[in-house]
Formats: sequence, C-alpha cells, structure tokens
Amino acid sequence: QVALVESGGGLVQAGGSLRLSCAASGRGFSSYAAGWFRQVPGKERECVAAINWTGGDTYYADAVKGRFTISRDNAKNTAYLQMNSLKPEDTAVYFCAARRLDIKEDPDDYDYWGRGTRVTVFS
Repeated sequence: QVALVESGGGLVQAGGSLRLSCAASGRGFSSYAAGWFRQVPGKERECVAAINWTGGDTYYADAVKGRFTISRDNAKNTAYLQMNSLKPEDTAVYFCAARRLDIKEDPDDYDYWGRGTRVTVFS
C-alpha cells in the first residue's frame, strides 16, 4: 500500500514556474512508476508526465514537452514535476499517481492516487 501527498501548487503568472512534489509513504515506492495527471472541470483526467521506477524512462504529453520535467528521488520516496513557462491552459488540479514498474498513460492503469494540488496560471 502506498499513500501519496502532493504539494507545491499555487497561483502563478503566465511564464512563471512551479515545482510540484509527490511524497509517498508506505512500502515499495521505489519499485513503482509515478505519473502526474491533471484535470479541469468537465474534462477527463489526462497524463502530463510519467516516470518509471528507475527514472530511466519518461513520458510527456505533447502539450508540456519542453516545459515540464518529471523526476524522482527514491531515497526520499518523492516524485517531482518541474513546470516552467506556464500557460493559462495549464490551470488544473494536478494529481500524483503510482503503479508498479512501467509507465502507462491511462489513469485507469494506476493503483494509488493523491488528493491533488491546484495550479492556477493567470495572464
């Protein structure tokens, strides 16, 4: 069992940066893939980035490539999402999720979820 807690969201002007953190408790996080998802009202939850258990394989949605960077520190049981050059369309609730080993983009493939952290980007 893994519990996830996101932090780092907030209000930021377009062009600015935020760093989200996902702190995991419980056993075995270092053997789990981690994903960052976002959701806005009326839309499905979408994967913006994911990283495998070693950190050696990553996925980025086209909308965030070149602006967002996912990373993890297994010694700290934490995953991160560095978000640069933020745009108003990045406004959403961001969720961290975990599943065993390899990366998936479908939220239904993830077993554990945090409660989310809100990111608001204003122009």
